[in-house]
Amino acid sequence: MSDVPPLSELLAGARVVSIPLRVRFRGVAHREALLVSGPAGWGEFAPFVEYGDAEAARWLAAAIEAAWSGFPPARRTSVPVNATVPAVAAAEVAGVLARYDGCSTVKVKVAEAGQSLAADVARVARVRELLGPRARVRVDANGAWSLTQARTAVRALAAYDLDYVEQPCRTVEELAQLREALARDGLPVPIAADESIRKAADPLRVRELGAADVIVIKVAPLGGVRAALRIVADCGLPAVVSSALDTSVGIAAGVAMAAALPDLEHACGLGTVELLGGDVVAEPMVPVAGQIAVRRAPPQAELLERWAAEPERESWWRARLTRCHALLTRTG
Repeated sequence: MSDVPPLSELLAGARVVSIPLRVRFRGVAHREALLVSGPAGWGEFAPFVEYGDAEAARWLAAAIEAAWSGFPPARRTSVPVNATVPAVAAAEVAGVLARYDGCSTVKVKVAEAGQSLAADVARVARVRELLGPRARVRVDANGAWSLTQARTAVRALAAYDLDYVEQPCRTVEELAQLREALARDGLPVPIAADESIRKAADPLRVRELGAADVIVIKVAPLGGVRAALRIVADCGLPAVVSSALDTSVGIAAGVAMAAALPDLEHACGLGTVELLGGDVVAEPMVPVAGQIAVRRAPPQAELLERWAAEPERESWWRARLTRCHALLTRTG
């Protein structure tokens, strides 16, 4: 990566935070992030702790873009977003949805480890019951199903008029096979590729194999807004911009991405600040009437202090940033 700022500049303005989640998500109860300050504003470096340095380095590239280069020009002043329902019991769905103002699209997490398809169906059914027939309901399996399991699950969930099913299987090849199988089954439910874009060595294989109808784009794992825009252009498929459970600093980058797209056909998965039990900005990037306004979100000193990570975790994140910076400098 060219134009990588010196490590000393990154570390000088770095702050590490740990924010509790309202509901456990991806198996964690707190979201940790390292925030960096540069001449263009703030950026967020928050790859999940299990990711290796090579993968995490792309997240650092995105944080550097946000803080040192800024974002491309916006084509719109706000972006539509979906509500996100974690893998909670059906009885808890109403409480989750109540936190989202005016969102008529909902993404429901399914295929959680240790849960049953019956629990997934009950959760999706409750969303549909609460929001009515005009709402868009999409589900996200995070690649947890086998091809056989996916066919069974989609058959059960299709009764609730799905907008699409996101990453039902792990590999691009399985997505392509599932898409063909669903068409043969008379269930042409659209397939969205997420991990097959952001975690693949060649995200364009989704297009080449006809594996998806929609691509889900996350700015940080792809190395920044500009890199993500190039992938969308090369894939030639409708894009849904999503988040990685970011603070409002990271959400601002996703909103900038969605605002810069030539076309935006789908509500974006950028309303996830509602899943956090706190934030680092005074005015969080949350939906109002189903939209998030395009703006930057500078953190407040008192909130950075309130959510400051323990010294041991701060040291861990600074060491991680140092290793990832070395990788970016080497590849640049």
